[in-house]
Amino acid sequence: MELLALQSARAGTLSRDEIQRRFGVPYQVEEKLTDVPAWPVTSSLEKEVGPVAYAFESIDIAPLPGFEGSPMNFLITIDRKGNFMGVEILQQREPVFTFRDLGGLGDTPLREFIAQYAGKSINQPFVIALDAARNHTGMTANRGTHATLDGISKATTSVRIIHQTVLTSALEVARARLGFADRTKRGPPGKPLPEVFERPSFAQMLDRGMVGRLRLSNRDVEKLFAGTEGANADEEALAHPDELYVDLYVAYLNAPTIGRAILGDEQYQAAMERNFDNRHLWWIASAGRFRIVDDDFTPGTQSPRVAMAQDGGFLDFRDQGFDPVGIAGAPELNSSRLFGVAADANIDPAQALDIVLTVTRAKGMILPTLTHQQVKLAYQPPSQLFVYPPKPLPEWLLAWKSRWPDLAIISLSLLMLSVVLAKPRWISVNPRRLRNFRLAFLAYTLGYLGWYAQGQLSIVQITGAVKTLKSGLGFSAYLYDPVSLLLIGFTLVSFIAWGRGTFCGWLCPFGALQEFIGLVARKLRFPQLNIRPKLAKRLEWGRYAVLAALLLAAFFAPEVGVSLNEVEPFKTSITVAFNRGWPYVAYALLLLAAGAFYYKFFCRFICPLGAVMSLGGKLRRPDWLTRRSECGKPCQRCKVVCNYDAIEPSGEIRYDACFQCLDCVGVFHDAQRCVPVMLYEKKGKVLVPKVQGA
Repeated sequence: MELLALQSARAGTLSRDEIQRRFGVPYQVEEKLTDVPAWPVTSSLEKEVGPVAYAFESIDIAPLPGFEGSPMNFLITIDRKGNFMGVEILQQREPVFTFRDLGGLGDTPLREFIAQYAGKSINQPFVIALDAARNHTGMTANRGTHATLDGISKATTSVRIIHQTVLTSALEVARARLGFADRTKRGPPGKPLPEVFERPSFAQMLDRGMVGRLRLSNRDVEKLFAGTEGANADEEALAHPDELYVDLYVAYLNAPTIGRAILGDEQYQAAMERNFDNRHLWWIASAGRFRIVDDDFTPGTQSPRVAMAQDGGFLDFRDQGFDPVGIAGAPELNSSRLFGVAADANIDPAQALDIVLTVTRAKGMILPTLTHQQVKLAYQPPSQLFVYPPKPLPEWLLAWKSRWPDLAIISLSLLMLSVVLAKPRWISVNPRRLRNFRLAFLAYTLGYLGWYAQGQLSIVQITGAVKTLKSGLGFSAYLYDPVSLLLIGFTLVSFIAWGRGTFCGWLCPFGALQEFIGLVARKLRFPQLNIRPKLAKRLEWGRYAVLAALLLAAFFAPEVGVSLNEVEPFKTSITVAFNRGWPYVAYALLLLAAGAFYYKFFCRFICPLGAVMSLGGKLRRPDWLTRRSECGKPCQRCKVVCNYDAIEPSGEIRYDACFQCLDCVGVFHDAQRCVPVMLYEKKGKVLVPKVQGA
């Protein structure tokens, strides 16, 4: 019970309708995605562009524990450019944000803090500082290259967790849907090996890429500001263009071979003992005129001058309050500090990342105009210092593995059915044997394949394919339903071998339910409705009309199409086993009642999926249901026993209407039931069969 409670506590709480109420017109919240737990949001004003935003709950993506141990939950919305549209608190138990009369600040400061995300971009580095809007750097919410947030003085730890939660969740969705580089495609992140392989010198580490370096002269920096208001604003740079402006160094310390060589054993041990939450640590140092922190820098915060980005997104790159000294072999440094990124920040330290420097110039004495330019140092430590866990299987393959028992059972049943249909004589020549086998297989189809394994194919899969083609998206989502995909594959093959009746007559759970209802009704002597063959054939066109309407709706009016798809009662009767609202249940029961008075009423006159199957059956190659030249001329025995009216008076079989019950096959091969054979035997003659078809 405790485990269930924990799992439920870490699941999103909002429904699609609740998200929709937050957006309103002209926005439409679509179905939740399968590859990332987010709702795409489209606009009726921009239908052709696809989703204009994505809404998601942070607890579904980054359930980071708060200060008191349980994760907070936020509803986050980003637009298609990666800008935050809003952040809303859904759940939090942080002590600092409890009611004032309980000693907390109340949740007003929290709501004010998260409101600051609106309009900011995940493509920017964030800086959280107290009274940041009046920070002397001038990096306000509307100026500069940084996104600056005002912190909460008495909630420093909680604010950090909130920011990490919001940023990690947004980056995950951006990587999945907005074209940001997706780290997960490379597999799990590399883990630094705990061994120390050697003691390289500082110069050797530079040569081998263990330490990254960026060296800029005054002339290089002046080129950055060319054409901006910051050009020619640095008199010293103009006077001494070839002198050093910045010499920047970076090294990943969690790899002991690098960390111990940079810090020495004593400082390395001290740094790692303080790193109780297993953060990724980097040594950042600078020489020259530029410093990575200024005199007013507050230890433990982000520096507005240095940031870290990977895969197109900036990370919460925070000073660790540790100033290494005595770096052997390094030049004279003006700043030397440790910066860290949380272990759960979705970063791969073994892959390339960028250290981004922000250089600021001021023009004017009173209310100066600030100009910011960024320069990047690309850094990737040597791969031999890391171990790489095996790449996880794709989610769709995990779905297949989790359902292998069902797939095995279904595959065996499909193999059995294939053998029966390929060699139908033995099973069908004995009426009792055929009846028992058919009823048992239909019971399996209804109970196991339908209600248990959820293998009911549906017109929704067809209309969904239409929507997918229209949107230009791939069909990868179908891989996540292995049972349906197996049945679809088998049905496509069966079209060529036997026609439409393989699915409709043997593998459709609702069809099986209808057949049982019809058999029971006949057993109870319910009056059966007789429809003239010509009228029945015309009524059969109804399913094609329904199919056409659903396909047109899926293409031109998808929202209407979702409602029209309910003409098919499969979801009500099979998927949820009648556990649904009364109008849907009443409709399904009405169709089943109609089947009690006219055999398989829905299948024959309404079913749009049956229309698809009939069209697919046009691919059938052999006429595998054998006939004699005497069939229909004059013998009508098979036509009389066919419950589906699939045999013409001429003896010809209408494969579009045939459900492959095999009754006619049994009559054909049974000398005690086939009238032409019986007549010839009475005359002492041997009937030479003239078989029509295969």
